[in-house]
Amino acid sequence: MSKAKILLLIVILLLLCACVPGDGKNNEDNIAGFFGGFWHGLIAPISLIISIFKPHLSIYEVHNNGLLYNIGYYIAVISGFSGLRITRGNKAS
Repeated sequence: MSKAKILLLIVILLLLCACVPGDGKNNEDNIAGFFGGFWHGLIAPISLIISIFKPHLSIYEVHNNGLLYNIGYYIAVISGFSGLRITRGNKAS
């Protein structure tokens, strides 16, 4: 892999980490909605790794609006894992 691609990958990962659940951006006055849940679901694997090293962060935002946040989170998590399956292809012999 070229140095430019590695640098781009690092920049993208840092941008993804900027909005992890539990970072203090959401509170009782500013709750996470559907799109917040969708985003948190997409970056859940990254949030899991970060939460190992920073225990105050989590993979789920506790300050959310309930059903809509949960639906967005669920859709993103399921679509992410489905996307992994599709990219692997069907190699059954």
